[in-house]
Amino acid sequence: MKDILKQLDARRAEARLGGGRRRIDAQHAKGKLTARERVEVLLDEGSFEEYDMFVAHRCVDFGMGETKYPGDGVVTGWGTINGRQVYVFSQDFTVFGGALSETHSQKICKIMDMAMRNGAPVIGLNDSGGARIQEGVSSLAAYAEVFQRNIEGSGVIPQISVIMGPCAGGAVYSPAMTDFIFMVRDSSYMFVTGPDVVKTVTNEQVTAEELGGAKTHTSKSSVADGAFENDVETLAEVRRLIDFLPLSNREKPPVRPFHDAHERLDESLNTLVPDNPNLPYDMKELILKVVDEGDFFEIQPDFAKNIITGFARIEGQTVGVVGNQPMVLAGCLDIDSARKGARFVRFCDCFSIPILTFVDVPGFLPGVAQEYAGIIKHGAKLLYAYGEATVPKVTVITRKAYGGAYVVMASKHLRGDVNYAWPTAEIAVMGAKGAVEILHRADLGDPDKIAAHTKEYEDRFANPFVAAEKGFVDEVIMPMSTRRRVARAFAALRNKKIENPWKKHDNLPL
Repeated sequence: MKDILKQLDARRAEARLGGGRRRIDAQHAKGKLTARERVEVLLDEGSFEEYDMFVAHRCVDFGMGETKYPGDGVVTGWGTINGRQVYVFSQDFTVFGGALSETHSQKICKIMDMAMRNGAPVIGLNDSGGARIQEGVSSLAAYAEVFQRNIEGSGVIPQISVIMGPCAGGAVYSPAMTDFIFMVRDSSYMFVTGPDVVKTVTNEQVTAEELGGAKTHTSKSSVADGAFENDVETLAEVRRLIDFLPLSNREKPPVRPFHDAHERLDESLNTLVPDNPNLPYDMKELILKVVDEGDFFEIQPDFAKNIITGFARIEGQTVGVVGNQPMVLAGCLDIDSARKGARFVRFCDCFSIPILTFVDVPGFLPGVAQEYAGIIKHGAKLLYAYGEATVPKVTVITRKAYGGAYVVMASKHLRGDVNYAWPTAEIAVMGAKGAVEILHRADLGDPDKIAAHTKEYEDRFANPFVAAEKGFVDEVIMPMSTRRRVARAFAALRNKKIENPWKKHDNLPL
Protein backbone atom coordinates (compact mmCIF):
# COMPACT_ATOMS: atom_id res chain seq x y z
CA MET A 1 0.00 0.00 0.00
CA LYS A 2 2.79 2.43 0.86
CA ASP A 3 4.36 1.86 -2.55
CA ILE A 4 1.09 2.68 -4.27
CA LEU A 5 0.72 5.87 -2.24
CA LYS A 6 4.29 6.87 -3.09
CA GLN A 7 3.54 6.25 -6.75
CA LEU A 8 0.45 8.49 -6.50
CA ASP A 9 2.49 11.25 -4.85
CA ALA A 10 5.14 10.95 -7.57
CA ARG A 11 2.53 11.18 -10.32
CA ARG A 12 0.94 14.20 -8.71
CA ALA A 13 4.29 15.91 -8.35
CA GLU A 14 5.00 15.29 -12.02
CA ALA A 15 1.61 16.70 -13.04
CA ARG A 16 2.11 19.81 -10.92
CA LEU A 17 5.37 20.54 -12.74
CA GLY A 18 3.52 20.95 -16.04
CA GLY A 19 6.09 21.42 -18.78
CA GLY A 20 9.01 21.24 -16.34
CA ARG A 21 11.07 23.54 -14.15
CA ARG A 22 12.86 25.24 -17.05
CA ARG A 23 9.59 26.35 -18.65
CA ILE A 24 8.16 27.40 -15.31
CA ASP A 25 11.21 29.61 -14.77
CA ALA A 26 10.71 31.06 -18.26
CA GLN A 27 7.09 31.88 -17.36
CA HIS A 28 8.22 33.61 -14.17
CA ALA A 29 10.89 35.51 -16.09
CA LYS A 30 8.12 37.10 -18.17
CA GLY A 31 6.44 38.31 -14.99
CA LYS A 32 3.68 35.72 -15.35
CA LEU A 33 2.37 33.17 -12.87
CA THR A 34 1.98 29.53 -13.81
CA ALA A 35 -1.46 28.01 -14.39
CA ARG A 36 -1.56 26.48 -10.92
CA GLU A 37 -0.29 29.61 -9.19
CA ARG A 38 -3.07 31.59 -10.84
CA VAL A 39 -5.70 29.18 -9.52
CA GLU A 40 -4.22 29.50 -6.03
CA VAL A 41 -4.40 33.31 -6.18
CA LEU A 42 -7.95 33.31 -7.60
CA LEU A 43 -9.58 30.85 -5.20
CA ASP A 44 -9.92 30.73 -1.43
CA GLU A 45 -6.93 29.04 0.18
CA GLY A 46 -7.26 25.27 0.20
CA SER A 47 -10.59 25.25 -1.64
CA PHE A 48 -9.47 23.97 -5.06
CA GLU A 49 -10.69 20.52 -6.06
CA GLU A 50 -8.87 19.45 -9.21
CA TYR A 51 -10.20 17.08 -11.85
CA ASP A 52 -8.43 15.15 -14.63
CA MET A 53 -4.91 15.75 -13.35
CA PHE A 54 -3.59 12.71 -15.21
CA VAL A 55 -5.38 13.12 -18.56
CA ALA A 56 -2.98 12.93 -21.51
CA HIS A 57 -3.45 13.59 -25.22
CA ARG A 58 -4.04 10.75 -27.70
CA CYS A 59 -2.22 12.17 -30.71
CA VAL A 60 0.50 10.01 -32.31
CA ASP A 61 1.27 12.08 -35.43
CA PHE A 62 4.45 14.17 -35.78
CA GLY A 63 6.11 12.25 -32.95
CA MET A 64 3.55 13.43 -30.40
CA GLY A 65 3.09 9.91 -29.05
CA GLU A 66 6.52 10.19 -27.43
CA THR A 67 5.79 13.53 -25.71
CA LYS A 68 3.06 13.57 -23.12
CA TYR A 69 2.45 15.64 -20.02
CA PRO A 70 -0.11 14.77 -17.32
CA GLY A 71 -3.02 17.20 -17.49
CA ASP A 72 -2.39 18.06 -21.17
CA GLY A 73 -1.86 21.77 -20.73
CA VAL A 74 -4.89 22.83 -18.68
CA VAL A 75 -5.74 22.73 -14.97
CA THR A 76 -9.45 22.27 -14.26
CA GLY A 77 -11.69 21.97 -11.23
CA TRP A 78 -13.75 23.98 -8.79
CA GLY A 79 -13.23 25.98 -5.64
CA THR A 80 -14.66 28.95 -3.80
CA ILE A 81 -14.31 32.72 -3.87
CA ASN A 82 -15.24 34.15 -0.49
CA GLY A 83 -17.05 30.90 0.21
CA ARG A 84 -19.10 30.82 -3.01
CA GLN A 85 -18.60 28.06 -5.57
CA VAL A 86 -16.97 28.69 -8.95
CA TYR A 87 -15.57 26.43 -11.64
CA VAL A 88 -12.24 27.29 -13.21
CA PHE A 89 -9.91 26.23 -15.98
CA SER A 90 -6.39 27.56 -16.28
CA GLN A 91 -4.36 26.95 -19.42
CA ASP A 92 -0.73 25.99 -18.88
CA PHE A 93 1.61 27.73 -21.30
CA THR A 94 4.49 25.51 -20.18
CA VAL A 95 2.84 22.51 -21.89
CA PHE A 96 2.85 22.83 -25.68
CA GLY A 97 2.36 26.59 -25.28
CA GLY A 98 -1.07 25.93 -23.78
CA ALA A 99 -2.29 24.78 -27.21
CA LEU A 100 -5.75 23.25 -27.21
CA SER A 101 -6.08 19.55 -28.06
CA GLU A 102 -9.03 17.18 -28.10
CA THR A 103 -8.43 16.05 -24.50
CA HIS A 104 -7.58 19.60 -23.34
CA SER A 105 -11.01 20.65 -24.63
CA GLN A 106 -12.75 17.67 -23.01
CA LYS A 107 -11.39 18.75 -19.63
CA ILE A 108 -12.73 22.28 -20.11
CA CYS A 109 -16.09 21.01 -21.37
CA LYS A 110 -16.45 18.72 -18.39
CA ILE A 111 -16.24 21.52 -15.86
CA MET A 112 -18.48 23.76 -18.00
CA ASP A 113 -21.12 21.01 -18.00
CA MET A 114 -20.77 20.64 -14.24
CA ALA A 115 -21.11 24.40 -13.78
CA MET A 116 -24.36 24.39 -15.75
CA ARG A 117 -25.78 21.46 -13.81
CA ASN A 118 -24.80 22.84 -10.42
CA GLY A 119 -25.46 26.52 -11.10
CA ALA A 120 -22.07 28.16 -10.62
CA PRO A 121 -19.93 30.62 -12.64
CA VAL A 122 -17.12 29.53 -14.96
CA ILE A 123 -13.84 31.46 -14.94
CA GLY A 124 -11.40 30.74 -17.76
CA LEU A 125 -7.75 31.75 -17.38
CA ASN A 126 -6.53 31.86 -20.97
CA ASP A 127 -2.85 31.52 -21.86
CA SER A 128 -2.62 29.59 -25.09
CA GLY A 129 -0.96 29.64 -28.47
CA GLY A 130 -4.19 28.42 -30.07
CA ALA A 131 -5.10 25.12 -31.69
CA ARG A 132 -2.65 22.23 -31.42
CA ILE A 133 -1.60 21.99 -35.04
CA GLN A 134 -0.46 18.37 -34.75
CA GLU A 135 -4.07 17.28 -34.13
CA GLY A 136 -5.46 19.05 -37.20
CA VAL A 137 -9.23 19.20 -37.52
CA SER A 138 -9.70 17.39 -34.20
CA SER A 139 -8.40 20.50 -32.47
CA LEU A 140 -10.85 22.68 -34.40
CA ALA A 141 -13.70 20.38 -33.44
CA ALA A 142 -12.52 20.62 -29.85
CA TYR A 143 -12.80 24.42 -29.96
CA ALA A 144 -16.33 24.12 -31.32
CA GLU A 145 -17.32 21.94 -28.35
CA VAL A 146 -16.22 24.74 -26.01
CA PHE A 147 -18.02 27.37 -28.11
CA GLN A 148 -21.28 25.43 -27.97
CA ARG A 149 -21.14 25.35 -24.19
CA ASN A 150 -20.42 29.08 -24.06
CA ILE A 151 -23.60 29.62 -26.08
CA GLU A 152 -25.75 27.31 -23.97
CA GLY A 153 -24.41 28.80 -20.75
CA SER A 154 -25.04 32.40 -21.81
CA GLY A 155 -27.59 33.96 -19.48
CA VAL A 156 -27.63 30.80 -17.34
CA ILE A 157 -24.34 31.14 -15.45
CA PRO A 158 -21.88 34.05 -15.36
CA GLN A 159 -18.90 33.36 -17.61
CA ILE A 160 -15.68 35.31 -17.12
CA SER A 161 -12.58 35.16 -19.31
CA VAL A 162 -9.18 36.35 -18.13
CA ILE A 163 -6.60 36.76 -20.88
CA MET A 164 -3.20 36.21 -19.28
CA GLY A 165 -1.04 35.55 -22.32
CA PRO A 166 -1.58 34.98 -26.04
CA CYS A 167 -5.09 34.32 -27.31
CA ALA A 168 -5.23 34.08 -31.10
CA GLY A 169 -7.21 32.60 -33.96
CA GLY A 170 -10.19 30.48 -33.01
CA ALA A 171 -9.22 30.77 -29.34
CA VAL A 172 -10.61 34.32 -29.15
CA TYR A 173 -14.19 33.33 -29.91
CA SER A 174 -14.78 31.53 -26.63
CA PRO A 175 -13.87 34.61 -24.54
CA ALA A 176 -15.87 36.77 -26.95
CA MET A 177 -19.04 34.87 -26.01
CA THR A 178 -18.48 35.14 -22.27
CA ASP A 179 -19.94 37.92 -20.13
CA PHE A 180 -16.73 39.69 -19.13
CA ILE A 181 -13.17 39.72 -20.45
CA PHE A 182 -10.22 41.04 -18.47
CA MET A 183 -6.65 41.39 -19.68
CA VAL A 184 -3.18 41.86 -18.20
CA ARG A 185 -1.29 44.89 -19.48
CA ASP A 186 1.84 44.21 -21.52
CA SER A 187 1.61 40.41 -21.27
CA SER A 188 -1.69 39.47 -22.91
CA TYR A 189 -3.15 39.98 -26.35
CA MET A 190 -6.07 38.84 -28.51
CA PHE A 191 -6.52 38.81 -32.27
CA VAL A 192 -8.03 36.66 -34.98
CA THR A 193 -4.95 36.96 -37.20
CA GLY A 194 -1.51 37.94 -35.94
CA PRO A 195 0.84 40.70 -37.11
CA ASP A 196 2.63 38.45 -39.62
CA VAL A 197 -0.59 37.48 -41.38
CA VAL A 198 -1.78 41.09 -41.35
CA LYS A 199 1.46 42.18 -42.99
CA THR A 200 1.21 39.46 -45.65
CA VAL A 201 -2.43 40.13 -46.54
CA THR A 202 -2.82 43.89 -46.11
CA ASN A 203 0.82 45.05 -46.02
CA GLU A 204 0.14 46.81 -42.69
CA GLN A 205 3.01 46.93 -40.19
CA VAL A 206 1.71 46.44 -36.66
CA THR A 207 3.00 44.96 -33.41
CA ALA A 208 1.15 42.35 -31.39
CA GLU A 209 0.53 44.95 -28.67
CA GLU A 210 -0.86 47.50 -31.12
CA LEU A 211 -3.01 44.91 -32.86
CA GLY A 212 -4.47 43.13 -29.88
CA GLY A 213 -3.00 44.35 -26.61
CA ALA A 214 -4.90 45.41 -23.52
CA LYS A 215 -4.98 49.11 -24.45
CA THR A 216 -6.42 48.32 -27.87
CA HIS A 217 -9.20 46.11 -26.57
CA THR A 218 -10.17 48.25 -23.58
CA SER A 219 -10.19 51.63 -25.34
CA LYS A 220 -10.80 50.99 -29.05
CA SER A 221 -12.46 47.68 -29.85
CA SER A 222 -14.44 47.25 -26.58
CA VAL A 223 -13.62 43.53 -26.67
CA ALA A 224 -12.21 43.64 -23.13
CA ASP A 225 -13.98 45.05 -20.07
CA GLY A 226 -10.89 45.99 -18.10
CA ALA A 227 -7.11 45.65 -17.86
CA PHE A 228 -4.80 45.47 -14.88
CA GLU A 229 -1.08 45.70 -14.19
CA ASN A 230 -0.18 42.08 -13.45
CA ASP A 231 -1.58 38.59 -12.87
CA VAL A 232 -2.17 39.07 -9.14
CA GLU A 233 -4.06 42.36 -9.46
CA THR A 234 -6.17 40.97 -12.31
CA LEU A 235 -7.19 37.88 -10.34
CA ALA A 236 -7.95 39.99 -7.25
CA GLU A 237 -10.30 42.13 -9.33
CA VAL A 238 -12.05 39.02 -10.70
CA ARG A 239 -12.62 37.93 -7.09
CA ARG A 240 -14.12 41.36 -6.41
CA LEU A 241 -16.44 41.11 -9.42
CA ILE A 242 -17.68 37.65 -8.44
CA ASP A 243 -18.82 39.12 -5.10
CA PHE A 244 -21.37 41.26 -6.98
CA LEU A 245 -22.82 38.46 -9.11
CA PRO A 246 -25.34 35.69 -8.47
CA LEU A 247 -24.02 32.17 -9.01
CA SER A 248 -26.61 31.49 -11.73
CA ASN A 249 -29.90 32.73 -13.14
CA ARG A 250 -31.66 30.50 -10.61
CA GLU A 251 -30.46 32.70 -7.74
CA LYS A 252 -30.87 36.32 -6.75
CA PRO A 253 -27.77 38.50 -6.49
CA PRO A 254 -25.91 38.25 -3.18
CA VAL A 255 -26.76 40.60 -0.32
CA ARG A 256 -23.81 41.72 1.78
CA PRO A 257 -23.69 43.34 5.23
CA PHE A 258 -23.45 47.13 4.92
CA HIS A 259 -22.52 49.92 7.28
CA ASP A 260 -23.79 52.88 5.28
CA ALA A 261 -27.16 54.22 6.48
CA HIS A 262 -29.74 54.16 3.71
CA GLU A 263 -31.18 57.48 4.96
CA ARG A 264 -27.79 59.21 4.70
CA LEU A 265 -28.08 62.71 3.21
CA ASP A 266 -25.30 64.35 1.21
CA GLU A 267 -25.74 68.10 0.97
CA SER A 268 -22.87 68.42 -1.52
CA LEU A 269 -25.18 66.92 -4.15
CA ASN A 270 -27.36 70.04 -3.96
CA THR A 271 -24.58 71.94 -5.74
CA LEU A 272 -23.28 69.17 -8.01
CA VAL A 273 -25.07 70.44 -11.11
CA PRO A 274 -23.60 73.80 -12.21
CA ASP A 275 -25.87 76.83 -12.65
CA ASN A 276 -24.59 77.16 -16.21
CA PRO A 277 -26.32 74.36 -18.20
CA ASN A 278 -23.35 74.15 -20.56
CA LEU A 279 -20.81 73.33 -17.85
CA PRO A 280 -19.99 69.66 -17.17
CA TYR A 281 -19.76 67.82 -13.88
CA ASP A 282 -18.57 64.34 -13.00
CA MET A 283 -21.39 61.78 -12.85
CA LYS A 284 -19.04 59.37 -11.07
CA GLU A 285 -19.09 61.71 -8.08
CA LEU A 286 -22.86 61.23 -7.82
CA ILE A 287 -22.57 57.46 -8.19
CA LEU A 288 -19.93 57.17 -5.48
CA LYS A 289 -21.94 59.35 -3.09
CA VAL A 290 -25.15 57.36 -3.55
CA VAL A 291 -23.98 53.72 -3.41
CA ASP A 292 -22.92 51.79 -0.31
CA GLU A 293 -19.52 52.87 1.04
CA GLY A 294 -18.59 54.44 -2.30
CA ASP A 295 -17.79 50.98 -3.66
CA PHE A 296 -18.20 50.89 -7.44
CA PHE A 297 -16.83 48.24 -9.83
CA GLU A 298 -16.72 49.95 -13.21
CA ILE A 299 -17.08 47.95 -16.41
CA GLN A 300 -15.26 49.21 -19.54
CA PRO A 301 -13.97 52.40 -17.90
CA ASP A 302 -11.72 53.22 -20.87
CA PHE A 303 -14.25 52.76 -23.67
CA ALA A 304 -17.16 55.06 -24.60
CA LYS A 305 -16.50 57.24 -21.59
CA ASN A 306 -19.65 59.26 -22.28
CA ILE A 307 -21.58 56.48 -20.53
CA ILE A 308 -20.66 54.83 -17.23
CA THR A 309 -21.51 51.22 -16.42
CA GLY A 310 -20.67 49.11 -13.41
CA PHE A 311 -21.79 47.31 -10.26
CA ALA A 312 -22.46 48.72 -6.81
CA ARG A 313 -24.64 47.96 -3.81
CA ILE A 314 -27.64 49.69 -2.27
CA GLU A 315 -28.44 48.44 1.23
CA GLY A 316 -26.10 45.53 0.59
CA GLN A 317 -27.89 44.41 -2.57
CA THR A 318 -26.11 44.38 -5.92
CA VAL A 319 -27.35 46.89 -8.50
CA GLY A 320 -26.16 47.62 -12.01
CA VAL A 321 -25.45 51.33 -12.48
CA VAL A 322 -25.69 53.16 -15.79
CA GLY A 323 -25.04 56.89 -16.06
CA ASN A 324 -24.46 59.48 -18.76
CA GLN A 325 -21.15 61.28 -18.25
CA PRO A 326 -21.39 65.04 -18.96
CA MET A 327 -17.57 65.26 -18.84
CA VAL A 328 -17.33 63.44 -22.21
CA LEU A 329 -19.22 64.56 -25.34
CA ALA A 330 -21.59 66.39 -22.96
CA GLY A 331 -23.07 62.97 -22.16
CA CYS A 332 -24.44 62.45 -25.67
CA LEU A 333 -25.30 58.91 -26.73
CA ASP A 334 -23.37 57.59 -29.72
CA ILE A 335 -22.81 54.19 -31.30
CA ASP A 336 -20.17 53.05 -28.83
CA SER A 337 -22.00 54.18 -25.70
CA ALA A 338 -25.28 52.64 -26.89
CA ARG A 339 -23.59 49.26 -27.47
CA LYS A 340 -21.76 49.44 -24.17
CA GLY A 341 -24.89 50.33 -22.24
CA ALA A 342 -27.09 47.76 -23.99
CA ARG A 343 -24.68 44.92 -23.34
CA PHE A 344 -24.50 45.83 -19.66
CA VAL A 345 -28.26 46.25 -19.19
CA ARG A 346 -28.93 42.89 -20.83
CA PHE A 347 -26.42 41.17 -18.55
CA CYS A 348 -28.14 42.66 -15.51
CA ASP A 349 -31.52 41.52 -16.75
CA CYS A 350 -30.21 37.98 -17.42
CA PHE A 351 -29.16 37.63 -13.80
CA SER A 352 -31.93 39.54 -11.99
CA ILE A 353 -29.70 42.47 -11.04
CA PRO A 354 -31.75 45.68 -10.49
CA ILE A 355 -30.73 48.66 -12.62
CA LEU A 356 -30.09 52.20 -11.37
CA THR A 357 -29.86 54.81 -14.13
CA PHE A 358 -28.60 58.39 -13.81
CA VAL A 359 -29.64 60.57 -16.72
CA ASP A 360 -28.06 63.70 -18.14
CA VAL A 361 -28.30 63.33 -21.89
CA PRO A 362 -28.72 66.13 -24.44
CA GLY A 363 -29.46 63.68 -27.26
CA PHE A 364 -27.79 61.38 -29.75
CA LEU A 365 -24.49 62.54 -31.21
CA PRO A 366 -25.15 64.08 -34.64
CA GLY A 367 -22.90 63.66 -37.64
CA VAL A 368 -22.34 61.94 -40.96
CA ALA A 369 -19.92 59.40 -39.47
CA GLN A 370 -22.47 58.31 -36.87
CA GLU A 371 -25.29 57.99 -39.40
CA TYR A 372 -23.16 56.08 -41.89
CA ALA A 373 -22.00 53.70 -39.16
CA GLY A 374 -25.58 52.92 -38.17
CA ILE A 375 -26.43 55.03 -35.11
CA ILE A 376 -30.11 54.27 -35.74
CA LYS A 377 -29.73 50.54 -35.27
CA HIS A 378 -27.02 50.76 -32.61
CA GLY A 379 -29.01 53.30 -30.62
CA ALA A 380 -31.99 50.97 -30.82
CA LYS A 381 -29.94 48.33 -28.97
CA LEU A 382 -29.96 50.41 -25.79
CA LEU A 383 -33.64 51.23 -26.24
CA TYR A 384 -34.40 47.54 -26.74
CA ALA A 385 -32.32 46.45 -23.76
CA TYR A 386 -34.09 48.80 -21.35
CA GLY A 387 -37.51 48.01 -22.80
CA GLU A 388 -37.17 44.23 -22.50
CA ALA A 389 -35.61 44.29 -19.01
CA THR A 390 -37.97 43.00 -16.34
CA VAL A 391 -35.74 43.66 -13.32
CA PRO A 392 -36.46 46.58 -10.97
CA LYS A 393 -35.50 49.82 -12.71
CA VAL A 394 -34.99 53.09 -10.84
CA THR A 395 -34.08 56.23 -12.79
CA VAL A 396 -32.84 59.63 -11.60
CA ILE A 397 -32.78 62.53 -14.08
CA THR A 398 -30.26 65.07 -12.87
CA ARG A 399 -30.21 67.61 -15.70
CA LYS A 400 -30.86 67.30 -19.43
CA ALA A 401 -33.13 64.61 -20.83
CA TYR A 402 -33.88 65.60 -24.39
CA GLY A 403 -35.64 63.95 -27.30
CA GLY A 404 -35.32 60.28 -28.09
CA ALA A 405 -32.39 60.00 -25.70
CA TYR A 406 -34.78 60.81 -22.83
CA VAL A 407 -36.97 57.90 -23.87
CA VAL A 408 -34.04 55.51 -24.28
CA MET A 409 -32.52 56.10 -20.84
CA ALA A 410 -34.89 53.95 -18.75
CA SER A 411 -37.83 56.32 -19.03
CA LYS A 412 -41.28 55.63 -17.59
CA HIS A 413 -42.40 54.72 -21.08
CA LEU A 414 -39.96 51.77 -21.17
CA ARG A 415 -41.44 50.32 -17.98
CA GLY A 416 -39.26 52.27 -15.60
CA ASP A 417 -40.58 51.40 -12.15
CA VAL A 418 -39.62 54.51 -10.19
CA ASN A 419 -38.50 57.62 -12.03
CA TYR A 420 -37.18 60.57 -10.05
CA ALA A 421 -35.99 63.97 -11.22
CA TRP A 422 -33.90 66.61 -9.54
CA PRO A 423 -35.25 70.20 -9.60
CA THR A 424 -32.44 70.94 -12.10
CA ALA A 425 -33.86 68.42 -14.61
CA GLU A 426 -34.86 69.64 -18.06
CA ILE A 427 -37.15 67.17 -19.83
CA ALA A 428 -38.07 68.30 -23.33
CA VAL A 429 -38.02 67.37 -26.99
CA MET A 430 -34.85 69.41 -27.43
CA GLY A 431 -32.85 72.25 -25.94
CA ALA A 432 -34.29 75.76 -25.92
CA LYS A 433 -31.97 77.11 -28.62
CA GLY A 434 -32.79 74.42 -31.16
CA ALA A 435 -36.51 74.52 -30.35
CA VAL A 436 -36.74 78.30 -30.74
CA GLU A 437 -34.92 78.21 -34.09
CA ILE A 438 -37.60 75.83 -35.37
CA LEU A 439 -40.66 77.33 -33.69
CA HIS A 440 -39.77 80.96 -34.40
CA ARG A 441 -37.83 80.75 -37.63
CA ALA A 442 -39.31 84.05 -38.84
CA ASP A 443 -37.70 85.92 -35.92
CA LEU A 444 -34.16 84.58 -36.41
CA GLY A 445 -32.95 87.98 -37.57
CA ASP A 446 -34.06 89.70 -34.36
CA PRO A 447 -31.79 88.78 -31.41
CA ASP A 448 -34.10 90.40 -28.84
CA LYS A 449 -37.12 88.42 -29.96
CA ILE A 450 -35.09 85.18 -30.07
CA ALA A 451 -33.82 85.84 -26.54
CA ALA A 452 -37.39 86.41 -25.34
CA HIS A 453 -38.63 83.25 -27.05
CA THR A 454 -35.72 81.28 -25.58
CA LYS A 455 -36.50 82.47 -22.04
CA GLU A 456 -40.17 81.67 -22.56
CA TYR A 457 -39.31 78.15 -23.72
CA GLU A 458 -36.89 77.60 -20.83
CA ASP A 459 -39.45 78.80 -18.27
CA ARG A 460 -42.06 76.49 -19.74
CA PHE A 461 -40.06 73.35 -20.49
CA ALA A 462 -36.58 73.51 -18.90
CA ASN A 463 -37.82 71.90 -15.70
CA PRO A 464 -39.11 68.54 -14.49
CA PHE A 465 -42.63 69.67 -13.63
CA VAL A 466 -44.30 69.29 -17.02
CA ALA A 467 -43.28 65.62 -17.04
CA ALA A 468 -44.28 65.32 -13.38
CA GLU A 469 -47.72 66.74 -14.15
CA LYS A 470 -48.22 63.97 -16.69
CA GLY A 471 -46.99 61.23 -14.34
CA PHE A 472 -43.85 60.55 -16.39
CA VAL A 473 -41.79 61.43 -13.31
CA ASP A 474 -42.93 59.93 -10.02
CA GLU A 475 -41.42 62.62 -7.84
CA VAL A 476 -39.15 65.64 -7.99
CA ILE A 477 -36.63 65.06 -5.22
CA MET A 478 -33.96 67.00 -3.38
CA PRO A 479 -30.51 65.98 -4.71
CA MET A 480 -29.15 65.46 -1.20
CA SER A 481 -31.82 62.80 -0.51
CA THR A 482 -31.05 60.74 -3.62
CA ARG A 483 -29.54 57.80 -1.73
CA ARG A 484 -32.52 57.55 0.62
CA ARG A 485 -35.08 57.76 -2.17
CA VAL A 486 -33.26 55.27 -4.36
CA ALA A 487 -32.81 52.81 -1.48
CA ARG A 488 -36.51 53.00 -0.59
CA ALA A 489 -37.49 52.55 -4.23
CA PHE A 490 -35.44 49.37 -4.59
CA ALA A 491 -36.77 48.11 -1.25
CA ALA A 492 -40.31 48.54 -2.55
CA LEU A 493 -39.44 46.63 -5.74
CA ARG A 494 -37.87 43.54 -4.17
CA ASN A 495 -40.91 41.39 -4.93
CA LYS A 496 -41.53 42.78 -8.41
CA LYS A 497 -42.86 40.22 -10.89
CA ILE A 498 -43.33 40.88 -14.58
CA GLU A 499 -42.91 38.65 -17.62
CA ASN A 500 -42.44 39.36 -21.29
CA PRO A 501 -44.65 37.53 -23.82
CA TRP A 502 -43.54 33.96 -24.57
CA LYS A 503 -41.05 33.69 -27.43
CA LYS A 504 -38.37 31.29 -28.54
CA HIS A 505 -35.94 34.20 -28.30
CA ASP A 506 -35.95 37.83 -29.27
CA ASN A 507 -34.45 39.41 -32.38
CA LEU A 508 -32.25 42.14 -30.96
CA PRO A 509 -31.36 44.82 -33.56
CA LEU A 510 -27.80 43.60 -34.06
